[in-house]
Amino acid sequence: MNKIRLLIVEDNEELRRELVDYFQDQPEIIIAGESSNGIEALHAVKESQVDVMLLDMIMPVLDGFGVLQQLQSIPAEKRPQVISVTGLGRDDFIRRAVDLGVSYYMVKPIELPVLLERVQDVMRQAPATPTDHHGIHFSGMSLDDRLSNLFLTMGIPAHIKGYQFLREAIKQVIENPNMISGITKELYPAIARRFGTTSSKVERAIRHAIEVAWSRGRVDTLNKAFGCCVALKDEKPTNGEFIALISDKFRMEDISA
Repeated sequence: MNKIRLLIVEDNEELRRELVDYFQDQPEIIIAGESSNGIEALHAVKESQVDVMLLDMIMPVLDGFGVLQQLQSIPAEKRPQVISVTGLGRDDFIRRAVDLGVSYYMVKPIELPVLLERVQDVMRQAPATPTDHHGIHFSGMSLDDRLSNLFLTMGIPAHIKGYQFLREAIKQVIENPNMISGITKELYPAIARRFGTTSSKVERAIRHAIEVAWSRGRVDTLNKAFGCCVALKDEKPTNGEFIALISDKFRMEDISA
């Protein structure tokens, strides 16, 4: 496997040095450069080969969003995979970054071994031929990461109850597909027990999470994840239909991996 050429873009000098020191010790990584602002980062991408960019979003001169926007004008073969590493945890910032092409969005503080795994993940999923990097990768991630990224890009905010209940429902149906046929008698009660609530509240919260996604017009993200049209904006699925759809997709991915 070729070594991964990594560009570290971080305004905080202490954290930047920590990142550089850590990744220099990784045998599969080459530090392609380090930058403290967006202008320097874009110059580095244009002047040298960069496979993956670790991108802070709050920087002087040009912030991370400005970098992502300007990356779109760079030829695809010169455009790196981008992992956002930032203190901005708001849902609207995360969705905007994902729309602009980041592969992962990580909120500080971060664990460096996890960050290394994410760098390796995006390189495993990088296209063999130059393409537009817009979109989000699902294969190669843990199940929790795949669900988090799908919900994120669909506009389901992490702070609502339905986010956690929906995640748990999909995981349980992946593990035991028969539970989908007993959604009210088995699945909802199992989730309710886990979270110390009631089945009716679980059902309502999941329905609300799906309604949020459809109301925000993020159905195209779901279709992109499947590679075909599986959902229409004017035809919101039931809880059971949505859970079955996602659980079937991820279970089949795991079987074929």
